[in-house]
Amino acid sequence: MLIVQKFGGSSVANAERINNVAKRITDTFKKGNKVVVVLSAQGDTTDDLTEKAKELNTKASKRELDMLLTTGEQQSAALMAMAIHNLGYPAISLTAAQVGIHSTSNYGNARIKNIDTSRILSELERNNIVLVAGFQGLNRYGDITTLGRGASDTTAAALAAVLHADLCEIYSDVSGVYTANPRVVKNAVKLKEISYDEMIELSSQGVQVLHNRAVEMAKRYKVKLVVRSSFTNEEGTLLKEKVKGMEKLYVSGIAVDDKIARVAVVGLEDRPGVAYHVFSILAKEKISVDIILQSIGSATKNISFTIEKDDLSRVLEILEAERDSIGFDMLSVDDNIAKLSIVGAGMATNPGVASMMFEALYNCGVNIDMISTSEIKISVLIDKKYTDKAMAAVHDRFIGNHLELYKEVGVV
Repeated sequence: MLIVQKFGGSSVANAERINNVAKRITDTFKKGNKVVVVLSAQGDTTDDLTEKAKELNTKASKRELDMLLTTGEQQSAALMAMAIHNLGYPAISLTAAQVGIHSTSNYGNARIKNIDTSRILSELERNNIVLVAGFQGLNRYGDITTLGRGASDTTAAALAAVLHADLCEIYSDVSGVYTANPRVVKNAVKLKEISYDEMIELSSQGVQVLHNRAVEMAKRYKVKLVVRSSFTNEEGTLLKEKVKGMEKLYVSGIAVDDKIARVAVVGLEDRPGVAYHVFSILAKEKISVDIILQSIGSATKNISFTIEKDDLSRVLEILEAERDSIGFDMLSVDDNIAKLSIVGAGMATNPGVASMMFEALYNCGVNIDMISTSEIKISVLIDKKYTDKAMAAVHDRFIGNHLELYKEVGVV
């Protein structure tokens, strides 16, 4: 078998953990498998490097930040090779450039364009365990790019796809995908299986177990993907196209994203093209917008939308620079909010899910600011200070009080 494994930053945070992962990798190799491993930077290395950059230049160019931040993954790959060599097994560490992971030129958030598999296949033929620095690519100018925070998962899924791997295992400090954050919701349970579509939604709404682009890639190329813990031998969560029996359930998981902000463009003229003008400017600057709400007064209208909190200062700067051309009275900001989402394939066939969610929030005294829905997701904006209480209440309403049904279906 050809197996791709990815180990997150917490899994390789220190020498003891690197040795633990090295043993797990070599155990897989000893069973006669060909093994390709993707490594994240150790622990808080990426954050530490970011802080070092800020000490010198608070507005460092994204190109230079990519040059700096990718050193964390290269360090992990090299150290892992040394640990495996110490155990007496063959291994080689490679950067994205050496592997041939070609990306777009969008520094800080590049996309993988293609992967040249010849170097990896050659190393596998030499019976080497191949260790790849995750999170990075090489653009057409020969510059190193990063694929976005958490995107070592995407590196692993992409390699599994192009190598036609039999299995892709994503290892972290959690043993799988839970119905809610188990650190907050004590009766959250681990799912045995979840559909690609549900996992994409959960990842996009704040669940940090898997990078959403990794799941999209796994779905597109039918990669068999499992989420597991690097600290235990527990069975993880398997991602599938469709999970039998899930249509009987309302919700598969609950997600929270508290790293967002809401911007309101107030006093816009009520005429065609205004919304296009606002969002085309943001799109040109590659700003991702999530929930959008428009309210209309007698002669003017307001448009509210949510963005990543890290983009807030830039968004305000962009809009203020275009105030005259857009034509608005003021900008209003709220960065003390959180987005609570429920996700489940069963929503499409079970009416009344929204009212059940709103009832749970009402019963625990949490007010709703904005609402967004799709076929398998409902998201609401709430005050950030109520996040834990709201998550627990909604989890009890849909999952905690119906756990026997989830067991009967066989997903937990």
